Amino acid sequence: MTPSSTRSSSACASFRRADPRCRLEWRPSRWLQAVLAALAGLAAFALLASEAPRPLAWPAALAALVHGAVLVRRERARPSFELVLRGGDGPVLVDGAPVADFRLQWRGPLAFAAWKQGDGRRRHATWWPDTLPPARRRELRLAAPPVPAARRHASMAP
Repeated sequence: MTPSSTRSSSACASFRRADPRCRLEWRPSRWLQAVLAALAGLAAFALLASEAPRPLAWPAALAALVHGAVLVRRERARPSFELVLRGGDGPVLVDGAPVADFRLQWRGPLAFAAWKQGDGRRRHATWWPDTLPPARRRELRLAAPPVPAARRHASMAP
């Protein structure tokens, strides 16, 4: 190693053949909480700005604000967890427990993960840009299990 080179301090960057692991922490996104709060405020404003009768518009606007506050509070209260990807076909662990049917999808900078817990329940998580910076996003893409291949045969009759 030359004096001018730097070592990566990332937990996922150690893709050695012996132990290609990627550890990521999921935590609630502040951006998502801000978006939920803004949508609740905009919904209340839209109800009040509409031509709805005032005796109906005010309670509906209040209900929109309360529902938005409940959604923000629920998102803030979600517990953090640790996701461990072993790269390739290795098992995926969530808080140390193996999971089944792990799937990872991308929509721009957002990463959507879904899996089945040991009790058979489906779980999901979304990483927003404030919780997963670009370098970690790339490491997650590299460590993610391969996407299942498409079916060979057409799904429709000829």
